[in-house]
Amino acid sequence: MRLLSNFPVKYGDGTIKQVPVVYGDLSRQVASIINDNSENKLPSAPRISVYVTNLELDRERMSDSSFVKKTQIRERAYDSEQNEYLNFQGKNYTIEKLMPTPYVLTVNADIWASSTDQKLQLLEQILVWFNPSIEIQTTDNFVDWTSVTVVNLNSIQWSNRSVPVGTDSTIDVATITLSIPIFISPPIKVKRLGIITNIITSIFDESRGDIDKGVSAPEINAWDDFFTPGIVENEFGRKANTLLDPEMANTNYLNHRIYVDGGNVKIITTDDSVAKSWRGVIEMLPGNYMPNVSTIFLSSLDNDSVITGTFIIDPTSDENLIVNWDTDSFPQDTIITSNIAERTTVDYIIDPSRLNPESIRTPGLRLLILEDISSPDALQYPAAWKNLDGSGFFASENDIIEWNGNKWTVIFDASETAEITYVTNLNTNTQYRYNNGEWLLSIDGVYAIGTWRIDLDG
Repeated sequence: MRLLSNFPVKYGDGTIKQVPVVYGDLSRQVASIINDNSENKLPSAPRISVYVTNLELDRERMSDSSFVKKTQIRERAYDSEQNEYLNFQGKNYTIEKLMPTPYVLTVNADIWASSTDQKLQLLEQILVWFNPSIEIQTTDNFVDWTSVTVVNLNSIQWSNRSVPVGTDSTIDVATITLSIPIFISPPIKVKRLGIITNIITSIFDESRGDIDKGVSAPEINAWDDFFTPGIVENEFGRKANTLLDPEMANTNYLNHRIYVDGGNVKIITTDDSVAKSWRGVIEMLPGNYMPNVSTIFLSSLDNDSVITGTFIIDPTSDENLIVNWDTDSFPQDTIITSNIAERTTVDYIIDPSRLNPESIRTPGLRLLILEDISSPDALQYPAAWKNLDGSGFFASENDIIEWNGNKWTVIFDASETAEITYVTNLNTNTQYRYNNGEWLLSIDGVYAIGTWRIDLDG
């Protein structure tokens, strides 16, 4: 119908009008509506009506029905906020197409004319295109391998009138028969392309392997690609940091670092400032973003455990992810043993200079203290922290102390502890980590390139 559209005719008074094209295979109900339910209304001319007369399997063009053609498509990244394309790669897809089935479609086009002159005008404009066929494109989708086909002119019937012409036949109809080789395609499969998001190697560390000899030395550390934890202090405050071994070759997608602050995660740049929105990064990752299903993975600061949590993009700021951490994936708490019990938790974290413990003092009470309680050579001990026998008690900052019913004891001496220790504060159900002489939230900090990843499909 589009092929036969926009052809004009010139009337006797010099006016030029385009000839309408309609689908001619009307149902009785539609035809009755067009005729206003009257047998006295004559169809107008000129016009062109198109209708299908036959559909036949084309066995000569049949191919291997099991063939699958794969096409990789890489889009350019698009910023929907600024309505502009960006200078890096966007979404990626793999298109899998099954071999389509070939058919030949036969179509008739009836050219209605009220005079021989109108018929000749239309035929002259139409027939010049067929020599003997014309190529058409059925769609502008460049991955559609069946979009280009041809229209062949099979036959021409000059008129539907018979001789002698009676007085009832007022409209002369010429019919041209066209055949079109087409394909009927099964649905295609569209997949998001997977990409490598994280690579960690020790190729530059000769102490862990010898490329020339093809052996690992020392053997026990051949694949020990670890991260060295530390402390960083920046505009976000004093936090843990995952520092890569300087001999490591490490990269992940777009080489971003992230900053974790409780349930919030931000992307940061090399100068420790917020880099960009999460939405632009997530749109280029494989998979489909699903709020509270998509998952973020963190490599633990100190061991091989992987911390996970589901997230949503903060509706008030694209620069922030709101994460619901799976506490079961946190590193295991360290057992701290005393004469009363073996526990991995403390009851409170307190400033001893601002708390009188008598109101909460019960046997087995454990406290993590943020300041010193007196000192070994003090002349006078704080009365609130004396034992029942009146003796004085002292403890240092970051120690864990316990009340056994009669006196306070230090069960975790921070100054004598070099091992990384995890404990959970029962009062807030928050896990803390002790390392390098201070307590910090166990998962908070800056995570370097290669220590985190995102799985959009959860």
